[in-house]
Amino acid sequence: MLSRPPVHNRWFIGGYGEPPIKLPYSSPAKFVVRFSPPPLRERMFHFSSESLAKLKAKANRECGKSTISTFQALSALMWRCITRARCFPPEQKTSCRLAIQNRARLQPRLSQNYFGNSLHALCATTTVRELLDNNLGWAAELAHQIVSNHTNSAIRDLVHKYMENPFVYSIHMFDIHSIMIGGSPRFDMYDCDFGWGKPLGARSGSAHKYDGKISGYPGWEGGGSVDLEVCLLPEYMSALERDEELLAVVSPPVKLGVMLGTSSK
Repeated sequence: MLSRPPVHNRWFIGGYGEPPIKLPYSSPAKFVVRFSPPPLRERMFHFSSESLAKLKAKANRECGKSTISTFQALSALMWRCITRARCFPPEQKTSCRLAIQNRARLQPRLSQNYFGNSLHALCATTTVRELLDNNLGWAAELAHQIVSNHTNSAIRDLVHKYMENPFVYSIHMFDIHSIMIGGSPRFDMYDCDFGWGKPLGARSGSAHKYDGKISGYPGWEGGGSVDLEVCLLPEYMSALERDEELLAVVSPPVKLGVMLGTSSK
């Protein structure tokens, strides 16, 4: 018997009747888009809990606050470093998109066992010049603001707007000058044991990968460590791997021997 049975009751915003939602398309050909990604490089970047604690403290110190979270500071770091690696013109607009859960922000809250997704992709936007001329704390504050503003009323406003003009999301809607951060270091990736022992790594497949897509995972050793799976065009990845701001924070990966229990740290 399941200890936490899934809740299949659908949440649906009031005032629009019941599903199904009628999409304004006469044929699937009008909204089905086949995406062929360009050649990409993927790399896992590991961040220890100690390194992230220092990054969070730096972001809060630079913006003069104590409200910046670890993941907001890390998102700001990746936004700055990837934007620098891309060498866009100074006046080019660039965005950091964060996939954020709605469950705990809705009032009343959705059950933690709600079977399905309820999320939005929030967007912080500025120019390349402003992002790189200001410090990490400034960028982290932008990320913090969009998260703080994502309240119950804001979520309902977004859903109302969607219901007034429904559409099907497509990868092509994401700006090529932005980054998109999904996943979460809070997801329980390593305690799911199928009888083979603790997993050695968490990875995703090839679907929905594009330049600027980042997925977050908990680090294998736990304790607040984080792994980021980053997808970039090869030339951008090569530049990112040399970025001094990133190299000052990123940590060596956990050794295979430690994972297998055959060597000490």
